[in-house]
Amino acid sequence: MIAIFGGSGFIGTRLSFRFSQSGKLFQIIDKAPSGFFPEKVLSADVRDSLSPSFFSIPTAFINLAAEHRDDVRPLSLYDEVNVDGARNICDLARAQGIEKIIFTSSVAVYGFAPLGTNESGAIAPFNDYGRTKWEAEQVYKKWQAEDSQNRTLVIIRPTVVFGERNRGNVFNLLRQIAFGKFVMVGDGLNRKSMAYVENVAAFLEYSLDFKPGIHIYNYIDKPDFTMNALVAHVNKLLGKSSEIKFRLPFSLGLMIGSGFDLVAKITDKKFPISAIRVKKFCANSVYDSAIESTGFIPPVPLMNAIEKTVRFEFVEDHKNEQVFYSE
Repeated sequence: MIAIFGGSGFIGTRLSFRFSQSGKLFQIIDKAPSGFFPEKVLSADVRDSLSPSFFSIPTAFINLAAEHRDDVRPLSLYDEVNVDGARNICDLARAQGIEKIIFTSSVAVYGFAPLGTNESGAIAPFNDYGRTKWEAEQVYKKWQAEDSQNRTLVIIRPTVVFGERNRGNVFNLLRQIAFGKFVMVGDGLNRKSMAYVENVAAFLEYSLDFKPGIHIYNYIDKPDFTMNALVAHVNKLLGKSSEIKFRLPFSLGLMIGSGFDLVAKITDKKFPISAIRVKKFCANSVYDSAIESTGFIPPVPLMNAIEKTVRFEFVEDHKNEQVFYSE
């Protein structure tokens, strides 16, 4: 039996579907209910100490639980969930004799990284999310080092994850394009690495077979599109002109984002536009990965993944179905 912490979320739900289809026994540990696997959920918060008698002893832990949005308040939640949660999971693993933990970290640990940053890249997070993901990695490494010959630690650092039902930054971009409200900020030549949720879930499942040791992998689906190419491709899928009609200089976009930040501070309201989101949109975020060396083959090519997502969200009718909110 495999315990999935944070299994009610976006990636956890896809992973649960894979486990269900392949006949793997699993349990979801989450403070939120699951809209798809309610009978599998044990209600718990990783911020709390977890009792060894809480559930049957599993064979492995997969930790997907995280605070990850840009607008989390109070900021202490990043440390409480991402770092203290890692400590609590490691304590439970010690108590139950678990020898395999798979942890989803993030490429955010690299910050605004140079093009082609791989797993050996410099650690330079620019926000609390990236910082606390890195600190959580150290917690898990300490756990593995206590019995390095027998314990397996897999750390997966995905880039931005997208897919059907997700309501994060990629969906917001696709929605703006679909409804003709998209405005390109900057020249659009910056490239973005992306990761399709089904492929991330498939690699999580694949990594259950890794042997004792520490295994660290960035997760990226190739190729890396420029923003111009991505927008043109989505327009084509929707039967629209591939021409990008409206563009804003980066400096003006950043000024608008900063204005929204000021209004948000005064009114205590959240807005979809902010200075950090403008910076992230216009930045290059291109990563490399050593995953090929494991023999893993993503089940869905990236072009197909984008088409499946666009069709599900903007062509087919899924208005009353569950969605997941993230960055």
